[in-house]
Amino acid sequence: MQDRKHYDRTARWLHWSMAAMVLAMLFIGVGMVASLELRPWLLDLHRPLGLLVLALAVVRLWHRRRNPPPPLPDSVSAPQAAAARAAHVVFYLLLFAMPLLGWAMSSAGGTLVTLPGGWVLPPLAPQDPALYTWLRGAHGVLGYALFGLVLVHLAAALHHAWVRRDGVFEAMSGGK
Repeated sequence: MQDRKHYDRTARWLHWSMAAMVLAMLFIGVGMVASLELRPWLLDLHRPLGLLVLALAVVRLWHRRRNPPPPLPDSVSAPQAAAARAAHVVFYLLLFAMPLLGWAMSSAGGTLVTLPGGWVLPPLAPQDPALYTWLRGAHGVLGYALFGLVLVHLAAALHHAWVRRDGVFEAMSGGK
């Protein structure tokens, strides 16, 4: 029988692991733009980590469909609950879109994505400089959107933890 006040252990592990990876990816992305010297090394880190985020997003979505989240407390208004649901949908869309855009961008730029162990992924897009430019712009814009959504999500989580103290934060942290 599932505890209806908390996410299960797998959901919490996926959430916090992916949170750390997404934050790392955002900062690695900024570093790639800011440093020509570190760019090749950061790209070699960024690509496989992005694909790991994509794989975990698939697992996370599959797990969530099989293990629905606990209900929100009655103190959360209907508009707030709708905003939370919308934010989670956008998170999932971005967790799928960002790695796929990055993979397609690499392909359009003529770079094969190589995973640790020497696995080379097939190109997702034809080599085309104009397509590469468009995909790079889209990847960047969505990266900023993801960063903004992370900040809003963090602010909401801290609001529930420190101000409302309504159990929403504890549902994912495993507390109380």
